[in-house]
Amino acid sequence: MARRSAQSPREIPARRKTRAERDFHPEDELREVLLETYAANDAMNQLLLKHLDPRAWRCNSQQKDSGEGRTLAAIFAHLHNNRLSWIRNSAPHLKCPKPLDAERCTMTQARAAHRQSAARCLEMLKDALSKRADRRVTKFSRGSWAQPWPAGATMFSYMFSHEAHHRGQIIMLARQLGYPLPDEASYGIWRWDKLWKQSGFDTLPR
Repeated sequence: MARRSAQSPREIPARRKTRAERDFHPEDELREVLLETYAANDAMNQLLLKHLDPRAWRCNSQQKDSGEGRTLAAIFAHLHNNRLSWIRNSAPHLKCPKPLDAERCTMTQARAAHRQSAARCLEMLKDALSKRADRRVTKFSRGSWAQPWPAGATMFSYMFSHEAHHRGQIIMLARQLGYPLPDEASYGIWRWDKLWKQSGFDTLPR
């Protein structure tokens, strides 16, 4: 009996795409990645707060003028309060958490406040990065000192870069104060696969 030859690629019927596959666009995945990255961004801040030595919280660096620079408490308050400014100016329909007082807030209060403001910022970004005609976040206003931008990927980049800049300051200042963060925190902010998993995502960075 003659052996049946395998079908050539042209003979194999093409699999019909599912509706989800037909409706999928590469931009949709890019949007999801940006949102996941911002969620992981706060996980990085929380990791630093978790491992920060409480003795360093309000300690001043060795400077001629003790009023120069920010304490670690002030940096975390600044991060949270900037988020509130972005929300008030770009998404006034969202309810803002309370601001942090750099002179009085505790580490526990800072952790709770950061979780709240991160959730509101993520909600703002979800709308800003959507393709819906009725989206409510159409501009990104950083405050009266700067011209507003159209809401979009640059908005995400600015928000992420601002916090990454201050995370570097936090790690450096903690070391200068004599209370260096453990490797689990200072290098942990770069273990993105682990951060994605801790954030509850089914996917990994992609």
